[in-house]
Amino acid sequence: MLSFRPAFFLLLLSTLLLGSCSGYQKLLKSTDVNKKYEAAIQYYDKGDFFKAGTLLEELIPLLKGRPESEKAQFYFANTNYRQRNYTLSAYYFKNFHDTYPNSEYAEEAYFMQAKSLFKDSPNYQLDQTNTYTALEVIQEFLNRYPESRFRAETEGMSQELQKKLERKAFEGASLYYALRYYQSAVTAFTGFQQGYPASPYGEQAAFLKLSAQYDLARESVENKQQERYLEAIAFYQAFIDAFPQSKSLKEAERMYDGARAEVDKMKTAGTAAAK
Repeated sequence: MLSFRPAFFLLLLSTLLLGSCSGYQKLLKSTDVNKKYEAAIQYYDKGDFFKAGTLLEELIPLLKGRPESEKAQFYFANTNYRQRNYTLSAYYFKNFHDTYPNSEYAEEAYFMQAKSLFKDSPNYQLDQTNTYTALEVIQEFLNRYPESRFRAETEGMSQELQKKLERKAFEGASLYYALRYYQSAVTAFTGFQQGYPASPYGEQAAFLKLSAQYDLARESVENKQQERYLEAIAFYQAFIDAFPQSKSLKEAERMYDGARAEVDKMKTAGTAAAK
């Protein structure tokens, strides 16, 4: 008899699960709004967000004008968030706080819209449109609720998104350099320095900008070389002023000496030609 016990328990478990599913299926088919609403809240409280969300989605149009509608819509938005449907949860949380701006859930809904967009922000290597949208909503939330209990978490999300954009900008400029698009690299690194003056990538960006400018000058047509070498010299001065202890100092000095030598050579050639 002992050998049949595992099979017996599996059969019992299957029966219970089927019974549970059967009860849920009956709820889906039911026309009793109150019963469905109570069940949806129970599923929500138990953490079964799929079943709660399915029931609430059906109930929301049926609850219009009733006091339960507000709670149902907030909970429905959150069931999407809990199931990691962040695009949908952002949409439904926005719709909620636009519809119920004075609700007890309004502040949290606005915060959860921001958090949904934060979660939906892609890897730094991908298009960052969603990241910019998230930052806009985060700033709007902080402006509207400056004393919010969610402020610290919201500011933390903003900082993390800014770091993502910072890395995106640095890696983009570095890619131009790696592909030997030196003029584009110099422009991109200049924009990066202006946008992120305190960046941890600052030293590397300044060195690569100098290197890109030096290589640009070397590969330029003769009538543009002097101007571009002089600009490389200026980048070197800015680099050593900002990072006098840099590990790349010797390489920077090599480029500086090379640029100075080329400029001196061109000046000598120009003087000789003038005589």
